[in-house]
Amino acid sequence: MSGLKIAVIGGGSSYTPELIDGFIKRATELPVDEIQLVDIPEGQHKLDIVAGLARRMVVEAGLSTVISATMDRRAALTGADFVVTQFRVGGLAARARDERFPLKYNVLGQETTGPGGFAKALRTIPVILDICRDISELCPDAWLINFTNPAGLITEAIYKYTKVKCLGLCNVPIHLRMTIAKMLDAKADDIFIDFAGLNHLVWGRKVYHKGVDVTAAVLEKMQDGAALTMKNIPDLKWDGDFLHSLGMVPCPYHRYYYMTDSLLAEEQAAAAKGGAGTRAEIVQAVEENLFKLYQNPDLNEKPAELEKRGGAYYSDAAVSLISAIYNDKREIHTVNTLNQGAISGLLANCVIETNCIIGKNGATPLTLGVLPPEIAGLIQQVKAYEILAVEAGVHGDRNKALQALANNPLVPSVGVAKQLLADLLSLNADYLPQFKDC
Repeated sequence: MSGLKIAVIGGGSSYTPELIDGFIKRATELPVDEIQLVDIPEGQHKLDIVAGLARRMVVEAGLSTVISATMDRRAALTGADFVVTQFRVGGLAARARDERFPLKYNVLGQETTGPGGFAKALRTIPVILDICRDISELCPDAWLINFTNPAGLITEAIYKYTKVKCLGLCNVPIHLRMTIAKMLDAKADDIFIDFAGLNHLVWGRKVYHKGVDVTAAVLEKMQDGAALTMKNIPDLKWDGDFLHSLGMVPCPYHRYYYMTDSLLAEEQAAAAKGGAGTRAEIVQAVEENLFKLYQNPDLNEKPAELEKRGGAYYSDAAVSLISAIYNDKREIHTVNTLNQGAISGLLANCVIETNCIIGKNGATPLTLGVLPPEIAGLIQQVKAYEILAVEAGVHGDRNKALQALANNPLVPSVGVAKQLLADLLSLNADYLPQFKDC
Protein backbone atom coordinates (compact mmCIF):
# COMPACT_ATOMS: atom_id res chain seq x y z
CA MET A 1 0.00 0.00 0.00
CA SER A 2 1.37 3.40 -0.94
CA GLY A 3 1.99 5.89 1.84
CA LEU A 4 0.02 8.99 2.71
CA LYS A 5 0.42 12.51 1.41
CA ILE A 6 -0.22 15.23 3.98
CA ALA A 7 -0.69 18.88 3.01
CA VAL A 8 -0.21 21.46 5.78
CA ILE A 9 -1.65 24.89 4.97
CA GLY A 10 0.25 27.35 7.09
CA GLY A 11 3.33 25.17 7.05
CA GLY A 12 5.63 28.00 8.14
CA SER A 13 3.90 28.18 11.52
CA SER A 14 5.98 27.82 14.64
CA TYR A 15 3.60 24.97 15.57
CA THR A 16 4.71 22.78 12.66
CA PRO A 17 7.49 20.98 14.61
CA GLU A 18 4.74 19.81 16.99
CA LEU A 19 2.91 18.27 14.05
CA ILE A 20 6.05 16.65 12.64
CA ASP A 21 6.81 15.23 16.08
CA GLY A 22 3.35 13.67 16.14
CA PHE A 23 3.86 11.95 12.78
CA ILE A 24 7.25 10.66 13.92
CA LYS A 25 5.77 9.17 17.10
CA ARG A 26 3.04 7.41 15.13
CA ALA A 27 5.14 6.31 12.15
CA THR A 28 4.34 2.64 12.71
CA GLU A 29 0.58 3.22 12.35
CA LEU A 30 0.64 6.05 9.79
CA PRO A 31 2.73 5.35 6.65
CA VAL A 32 3.42 8.95 5.58
CA ASP A 33 5.42 9.22 2.36
CA GLU A 34 5.27 12.99 1.96
CA ILE A 35 4.41 16.10 3.96
CA GLN A 36 3.93 19.24 1.88
CA LEU A 37 4.32 22.44 3.91
CA VAL A 38 2.45 25.27 2.20
CA ASP A 39 2.66 28.98 2.88
CA ILE A 40 2.36 32.36 1.16
CA PRO A 41 5.25 34.49 -0.16
CA GLU A 42 5.28 36.67 2.96
CA GLY A 43 5.99 33.52 4.97
CA GLN A 44 8.78 32.15 2.77
CA HIS A 45 11.58 32.81 5.27
CA LYS A 46 9.80 31.07 8.15
CA LEU A 47 8.68 28.24 5.90
CA ASP A 48 12.24 27.51 4.82
CA ILE A 49 13.43 27.48 8.43
CA VAL A 50 10.63 25.18 9.60
CA ALA A 51 11.08 22.83 6.63
CA GLY A 52 14.79 22.55 7.40
CA LEU A 53 14.08 21.57 11.02
CA ALA A 54 11.34 19.15 9.92
CA ARG A 55 13.76 17.38 7.55
CA ARG A 56 16.36 17.04 10.29
CA MET A 57 13.69 15.62 12.62
CA VAL A 58 12.59 12.87 10.22
CA VAL A 59 16.21 11.98 9.40
CA GLU A 60 17.02 11.74 13.10
CA ALA A 61 14.00 9.46 13.50
CA GLY A 62 15.26 7.21 10.70
CA LEU A 63 12.23 7.85 8.49
CA SER A 64 12.13 8.30 4.72
CA THR A 65 9.24 10.80 4.76
CA VAL A 66 9.86 13.58 2.25
CA ILE A 67 9.34 17.10 3.57
CA SER A 68 8.56 19.65 0.86
CA ALA A 69 8.16 23.43 1.19
CA THR A 70 6.09 25.21 -1.41
CA MET A 71 4.07 28.30 -2.28
CA ASP A 72 2.02 26.24 -4.75
CA ARG A 73 -1.03 25.28 -2.74
CA ARG A 74 -2.76 23.54 -5.63
CA ALA A 75 0.23 21.30 -6.27
CA ALA A 76 0.43 20.43 -2.58
CA LEU A 77 -3.27 19.56 -2.46
CA THR A 78 -3.24 17.41 -5.59
CA GLY A 79 -3.67 13.83 -4.43
CA ALA A 80 -3.46 14.68 -0.71
CA ASP A 81 -5.00 12.21 1.73
CA PHE A 82 -5.20 14.62 4.66
CA VAL A 83 -5.10 18.41 4.77
CA VAL A 84 -4.24 20.28 7.97
CA THR A 85 -5.09 23.98 8.17
CA GLN A 86 -3.22 26.05 10.78
CA PHE A 87 -2.93 29.51 9.23
CA ARG A 88 -3.46 33.05 10.52
CA VAL A 89 -4.66 35.63 7.97
CA GLY A 90 -2.73 38.84 8.60
CA GLY A 91 -0.24 37.19 10.92
CA LEU A 92 0.47 38.21 14.50
CA ALA A 93 0.21 41.89 13.55
CA ALA A 94 -3.49 41.37 12.80
CA ARG A 95 -3.90 39.45 16.05
CA ALA A 96 -2.33 42.35 17.96
CA ARG A 97 -4.89 44.70 16.42
CA ASP A 98 -7.68 42.28 17.35
CA GLU A 99 -6.51 42.35 20.95
CA ARG A 100 -6.19 46.12 21.14
CA PHE A 101 -9.07 47.73 19.26
CA PRO A 102 -11.90 46.61 21.61
CA LEU A 103 -10.10 47.86 24.74
CA LYS A 104 -10.93 51.52 24.16
CA TYR A 105 -14.60 50.58 24.49
CA ASN A 106 -13.90 48.65 27.71
CA VAL A 107 -14.44 45.37 25.87
CA LEU A 108 -12.11 42.37 26.04
CA GLY A 109 -9.67 41.93 23.18
CA GLN A 110 -8.94 38.27 22.50
CA GLU A 111 -7.98 36.31 19.39
CA THR A 112 -10.85 33.79 19.34
CA THR A 113 -13.63 35.23 21.51
CA GLY A 114 -15.46 38.55 21.48
CA PRO A 115 -14.87 41.22 18.80
CA GLY A 116 -11.26 40.14 18.25
CA GLY A 117 -12.30 36.59 17.49
CA PHE A 118 -15.02 37.93 15.21
CA ALA A 119 -12.47 39.97 13.25
CA LYS A 120 -10.27 36.89 12.88
CA ALA A 121 -13.22 34.83 11.67
CA LEU A 122 -14.19 37.41 9.04
CA ARG A 123 -10.62 37.48 7.70
CA THR A 124 -10.39 33.69 7.68
CA ILE A 125 -13.69 32.60 6.13
CA PRO A 126 -12.97 33.75 2.52
CA VAL A 127 -9.57 32.03 2.63
CA ILE A 128 -10.81 28.73 4.05
CA LEU A 129 -13.63 28.59 1.49
CA ASP A 130 -11.09 29.17 -1.29
CA ILE A 131 -8.94 26.35 0.08
CA CYS A 132 -12.00 24.10 0.19
CA ARG A 133 -12.75 24.81 -3.47
CA ASP A 134 -9.26 23.56 -4.29
CA ILE A 135 -9.72 20.48 -2.08
CA SER A 136 -13.02 19.65 -3.80
CA GLU A 137 -11.28 19.79 -7.16
CA LEU A 138 -7.86 18.31 -6.42
CA CYS A 139 -8.33 15.85 -3.54
CA PRO A 140 -12.08 15.38 -3.02
CA ASP A 141 -11.62 12.29 -0.85
CA ALA A 142 -9.21 14.00 1.55
CA TRP A 143 -10.07 14.76 5.16
CA LEU A 144 -9.55 18.35 6.28
CA ILE A 145 -8.40 18.70 9.89
CA ASN A 146 -8.98 22.34 10.78
CA PHE A 147 -6.91 23.86 13.56
CA THR A 148 -7.35 27.43 12.33
CA ASN A 149 -9.10 29.57 14.95
CA PRO A 150 -11.81 30.24 15.83
CA ALA A 151 -11.89 26.53 15.08
CA GLY A 152 -15.57 25.80 15.73
CA LEU A 153 -16.85 28.80 13.82
CA ILE A 154 -14.55 28.16 10.84
CA THR A 155 -15.52 24.48 10.81
CA GLU A 156 -19.19 25.52 10.75
CA ALA A 157 -18.55 27.68 7.67
CA ILE A 158 -16.90 24.68 5.98
CA TYR A 159 -19.84 22.39 6.75
CA LYS A 160 -22.46 24.87 5.61
CA TYR A 161 -20.82 26.11 2.42
CA THR A 162 -18.68 23.22 1.12
CA LYS A 163 -18.82 19.46 0.62
CA VAL A 164 -15.36 18.90 2.10
CA LYS A 165 -15.01 16.18 4.72
CA CYS A 166 -13.88 18.13 7.76
CA LEU A 167 -13.31 17.88 11.49
CA GLY A 168 -12.37 20.86 13.62
CA LEU A 169 -9.78 20.35 16.32
CA CYS A 170 -8.54 22.23 19.37
CA ASN A 171 -5.92 21.34 21.95
CA VAL A 172 -8.04 22.59 24.88
CA PRO A 173 -9.79 19.24 25.59
CA ILE A 174 -6.59 17.20 25.47
CA HIS A 175 -4.83 19.90 27.51
CA LEU A 176 -7.55 19.61 30.17
CA ARG A 177 -7.23 15.83 30.25
CA MET A 178 -3.44 15.97 30.57
CA THR A 179 -3.57 18.67 33.24
CA ILE A 180 -6.22 16.88 35.28
CA ALA A 181 -4.19 13.66 35.06
CA LYS A 182 -1.19 15.48 36.55
CA MET A 183 -3.44 17.04 39.17
CA LEU A 184 -4.63 13.59 40.23
CA ASP A 185 -1.21 11.95 39.82
CA ALA A 186 -2.81 9.61 37.30
CA LYS A 187 -2.09 8.37 33.80
CA ALA A 188 -3.75 10.44 31.10
CA ASP A 189 -5.06 7.28 29.40
CA ASP A 190 -6.99 6.48 32.60
CA ILE A 191 -8.83 9.83 32.55
CA PHE A 192 -12.09 10.30 30.65
CA ILE A 193 -13.90 13.64 30.54
CA ASP A 194 -17.52 13.99 29.43
CA PHE A 195 -17.13 17.11 27.28
CA ALA A 196 -20.06 19.23 26.14
CA GLY A 197 -20.22 22.66 24.53
CA LEU A 198 -18.58 24.68 21.79
CA ASN A 199 -15.01 25.39 20.80
CA HIS A 200 -13.36 27.44 23.57
CA LEU A 201 -16.64 27.11 25.46
CA VAL A 202 -16.55 23.46 26.49
CA TRP A 203 -17.28 22.05 29.94
CA GLY A 204 -16.23 18.79 31.50
CA ARG A 205 -19.59 17.64 32.85
CA LYS A 206 -17.99 14.66 34.56
CA VAL A 207 -14.41 13.48 35.06
CA TYR A 208 -13.75 9.77 35.43
CA HIS A 209 -10.60 7.96 36.55
CA LYS A 210 -10.69 4.29 35.56
CA GLY A 211 -14.46 4.57 35.35
CA VAL A 212 -14.87 6.17 38.79
CA ASP A 213 -16.44 9.65 38.99
CA VAL A 214 -13.76 11.98 40.41
CA THR A 215 -15.37 15.28 39.40
CA ALA A 216 -15.74 16.42 43.02
CA ALA A 217 -12.06 15.75 43.73
CA VAL A 218 -11.00 17.77 40.67
CA LEU A 219 -13.23 20.71 41.63
CA GLU A 220 -11.91 20.58 45.20
CA LYS A 221 -8.33 20.80 43.97
CA MET A 222 -9.28 23.72 41.71
CA GLN A 223 -10.92 25.47 44.66
CA ASP A 224 -7.65 25.03 46.55
CA GLY A 225 -5.80 26.84 43.75
CA ALA A 226 -4.66 24.00 41.49
CA ALA A 227 -3.83 25.49 38.09
CA LEU A 228 -6.04 24.54 35.16
CA THR A 229 -5.09 27.00 32.45
CA MET A 230 -3.01 27.42 29.29
CA LYS A 231 0.03 29.48 28.35
CA ASN A 232 -2.02 32.07 26.48
CA ILE A 233 -4.63 32.67 29.22
CA PRO A 234 -3.95 34.47 32.53
CA ASP A 235 -4.01 32.04 35.45
CA LEU A 236 -6.70 33.77 37.49
CA LYS A 237 -7.92 31.46 40.23
CA TRP A 238 -11.48 30.22 40.13
CA ASP A 239 -13.94 31.26 42.82
CA GLY A 240 -14.54 28.25 45.05
CA ASP A 241 -18.22 28.96 45.67
CA PHE A 242 -18.82 29.32 41.96
CA LEU A 243 -17.10 26.04 41.10
CA HIS A 244 -19.02 24.24 43.83
CA SER A 245 -22.34 25.58 42.55
CA LEU A 246 -21.44 24.84 38.91
CA GLY A 247 -20.49 21.23 39.62
CA MET A 248 -18.63 20.96 36.31
CA VAL A 249 -15.10 21.69 35.12
CA PRO A 250 -14.88 24.89 33.04
CA CYS A 251 -12.25 25.23 30.34
CA PRO A 252 -9.58 27.95 30.62
CA TYR A 253 -11.39 30.16 28.08
CA HIS A 254 -14.41 30.40 30.36
CA ARG A 255 -12.50 33.01 32.30
CA TYR A 256 -13.37 35.49 29.53
CA TYR A 257 -17.06 34.99 30.31
CA TYR A 258 -16.98 34.32 34.05
CA MET A 259 -14.22 36.79 35.03
CA THR A 260 -14.73 39.44 32.36
CA ASP A 261 -14.05 42.46 34.59
CA SER A 262 -10.81 41.07 36.02
CA LEU A 263 -9.46 39.97 32.65
CA LEU A 264 -10.40 43.28 31.03
CA ALA A 265 -8.49 45.19 33.72
CA GLU A 266 -5.49 42.89 33.24
CA GLU A 267 -5.58 43.32 29.44
CA GLN A 268 -5.85 47.10 29.67
CA ALA A 269 -2.89 47.26 32.05
CA ALA A 270 -0.81 45.01 29.78
CA ALA A 271 -1.69 47.06 26.68
CA ALA A 272 -0.99 50.42 28.34
CA LYS A 273 2.28 52.24 27.85
CA GLY A 274 4.89 50.54 29.98
CA GLY A 275 2.85 47.34 30.21
CA ALA A 276 3.94 43.88 29.13
CA GLY A 277 1.99 44.18 25.86
CA THR A 278 -0.88 42.11 24.51
CA ARG A 279 -0.56 38.36 24.21
CA ALA A 280 0.15 38.71 20.47
CA GLU A 281 2.99 41.10 21.17
CA ILE A 282 4.44 38.72 23.75
CA VAL A 283 4.09 35.83 21.30
CA GLN A 284 5.98 37.80 18.65
CA ALA A 285 9.01 37.77 20.95
CA VAL A 286 8.50 34.06 21.74
CA GLU A 287 8.31 33.26 18.02
CA GLU A 288 11.44 35.27 17.25
CA ASN A 289 13.36 33.18 19.76
CA LEU A 290 11.81 29.96 18.47
CA PHE A 291 12.85 30.63 14.89
CA LYS A 292 16.38 31.39 16.06
CA LEU A 293 16.38 27.95 17.70
CA TYR A 294 14.90 26.32 14.59
CA GLN A 295 17.78 27.65 12.47
CA ASN A 296 20.36 25.77 14.54
CA PRO A 297 21.66 23.03 12.18
CA ASP A 298 22.29 20.79 15.19
CA LEU A 299 18.66 20.92 16.33
CA ASN A 300 16.84 17.78 15.18
CA GLU A 301 13.91 17.51 17.58
CA LYS A 302 11.02 19.59 18.80
CA PRO A 303 12.48 22.08 21.31
CA ALA A 304 11.01 22.27 24.80
CA GLU A 305 10.66 26.05 24.38
CA LEU A 306 7.82 25.48 21.91
CA GLU A 307 5.44 24.85 24.81
CA LYS A 308 5.65 28.57 25.67
CA ARG A 309 3.88 29.25 22.37
CA GLY A 310 0.68 27.70 23.73
CA GLY A 311 0.45 24.65 21.48
CA ALA A 312 1.01 21.91 24.04
CA TYR A 313 -0.35 18.51 22.97
CA TYR A 314 -1.15 19.80 19.47
CA SER A 315 0.60 16.84 17.85
CA ASP A 316 -1.14 14.32 20.10
CA ALA A 317 -4.54 15.76 19.22
CA ALA A 318 -3.98 16.16 15.47
CA VAL A 319 -2.04 13.05 14.53
CA SER A 320 -3.97 10.69 16.78
CA LEU A 321 -7.16 11.96 15.11
CA ILE A 322 -5.70 11.36 11.64
CA SER A 323 -4.66 7.87 12.72
CA ALA A 324 -8.13 7.13 14.08
CA ILE A 325 -9.66 8.02 10.71
CA TYR A 326 -7.04 6.24 8.59
CA ASN A 327 -7.02 3.09 10.70
CA ASP A 328 -10.79 3.12 11.35
CA LYS A 329 -10.08 2.85 15.09
CA ARG A 330 -13.57 3.81 16.25
CA GLU A 331 -12.12 5.40 19.34
CA ILE A 332 -13.31 8.48 21.19
CA HIS A 333 -11.87 11.92 20.38
CA THR A 334 -13.10 15.40 21.25
CA VAL A 335 -13.71 17.28 18.00
CA ASN A 336 -15.78 20.00 16.39
CA THR A 337 -18.46 18.45 14.21
CA LEU A 338 -22.14 18.73 13.32
CA ASN A 339 -24.50 18.52 16.27
CA GLN A 340 -26.89 16.08 14.56
CA GLY A 341 -29.13 16.11 17.62
CA ALA A 342 -26.41 15.33 20.16
CA ILE A 343 -27.29 18.47 22.13
CA SER A 344 -31.02 19.02 22.39
CA GLY A 345 -32.10 22.57 21.66
CA LEU A 346 -29.34 23.35 19.17
CA LEU A 347 -29.76 23.15 15.40
CA ALA A 348 -28.75 19.82 13.86
CA ASN A 349 -26.49 21.55 11.31
CA CYS A 350 -24.57 23.71 13.78
CA VAL A 351 -21.11 22.73 14.99
CA ILE A 352 -20.46 21.68 18.58
CA GLU A 353 -17.37 20.44 20.44
CA THR A 354 -17.91 17.09 22.09
CA ASN A 355 -16.76 13.50 22.39
CA CYS A 356 -17.23 11.51 19.19
CA ILE A 357 -16.53 8.01 17.94
CA ILE A 358 -13.95 8.46 15.16
CA GLY A 359 -13.48 6.06 12.27
CA LYS A 360 -12.98 6.05 8.52
CA ASN A 361 -16.34 7.76 8.02
CA GLY A 362 -15.56 10.60 10.39
CA ALA A 363 -17.26 11.54 13.64
CA THR A 364 -20.37 10.20 15.36
CA PRO A 365 -21.10 12.45 18.35
CA LEU A 366 -22.12 10.83 21.61
CA THR A 367 -25.62 11.86 22.64
CA LEU A 368 -25.70 14.55 25.34
CA GLY A 369 -29.41 15.33 25.47
CA VAL A 370 -30.68 18.38 27.33
CA LEU A 371 -27.90 20.40 28.92
CA PRO A 372 -28.37 21.85 32.41
CA PRO A 373 -29.43 25.51 32.61
CA GLU A 374 -26.11 26.42 34.25
CA ILE A 375 -24.45 26.10 30.85
CA ALA A 376 -27.27 25.91 28.28
CA GLY A 377 -27.96 29.66 28.17
CA LEU A 378 -24.38 30.70 27.48
CA ILE A 379 -24.03 28.01 24.81
CA GLN A 380 -27.22 29.19 23.09
CA GLN A 381 -26.06 32.80 23.07
CA VAL A 382 -22.56 32.07 21.76
CA LYS A 383 -23.96 29.70 19.15
CA ALA A 384 -26.36 32.43 17.95
CA TYR A 385 -23.35 34.73 17.59
CA GLU A 386 -21.42 32.05 15.66
CA ILE A 387 -24.29 31.36 13.24
CA LEU A 388 -24.61 35.08 12.49
CA ALA A 389 -20.82 35.44 12.21
CA VAL A 390 -20.65 32.71 9.58
CA GLU A 391 -23.33 34.41 7.48
CA ALA A 392 -21.59 37.77 7.82
CA GLY A 393 -18.23 36.27 6.89
CA VAL A 394 -19.49 34.34 3.87
CA HIS A 395 -21.71 37.02 2.37
CA GLY A 396 -20.09 40.25 3.55
CA ASP A 397 -23.40 41.14 5.19
CA ARG A 398 -23.00 44.16 7.44
CA ASN A 399 -26.44 43.64 9.01
CA LYS A 400 -25.51 40.09 10.05
CA ALA A 401 -22.17 41.39 11.30
CA LEU A 402 -23.88 43.94 13.55
CA GLN A 403 -26.28 41.31 14.85
CA ALA A 404 -23.38 38.92 15.50
CA LEU A 405 -21.65 41.48 17.70
CA ALA A 406 -24.89 42.48 19.39
CA ASN A 407 -25.49 38.83 20.31
CA ASN A 408 -21.95 38.24 21.56
CA PRO A 409 -22.07 38.08 25.38
CA LEU A 410 -18.78 40.01 25.65
CA VAL A 411 -20.25 43.07 23.86
CA PRO A 412 -22.21 45.24 26.33
CA SER A 413 -24.58 47.18 24.04
CA VAL A 414 -25.74 47.82 20.48
CA GLY A 415 -24.06 51.22 20.55
CA VAL A 416 -20.71 49.66 21.38
CA ALA A 417 -21.34 46.93 18.79
CA LYS A 418 -21.76 49.57 16.07
CA GLN A 419 -18.51 51.28 17.07
CA LEU A 420 -16.65 47.99 17.20
CA LEU A 421 -17.93 46.99 13.78
CA ALA A 422 -16.89 50.29 12.21
CA ASP A 423 -13.38 49.95 13.66
CA LEU A 424 -13.16 46.28 12.69
CA LEU A 425 -14.09 46.89 9.06
CA SER A 426 -11.68 49.82 8.79
CA LEU A 427 -8.72 48.06 10.42
CA ASN A 428 -9.18 44.91 8.36
CA ALA A 429 -10.25 46.39 5.02
CA ASP A 430 -7.33 44.77 3.16
CA TYR A 431 -8.42 41.31 4.35
CA LEU A 432 -12.19 41.56 3.91
CA PRO A 433 -12.97 41.38 0.18
CA GLN A 434 -16.51 40.24 0.97
CA PHE A 435 -17.18 43.64 2.59
CA LYS A 436 -15.70 45.74 -0.23
CA ASP A 437 -19.02 47.54 -0.77
CA CYS A 438 -19.10 48.56 2.92
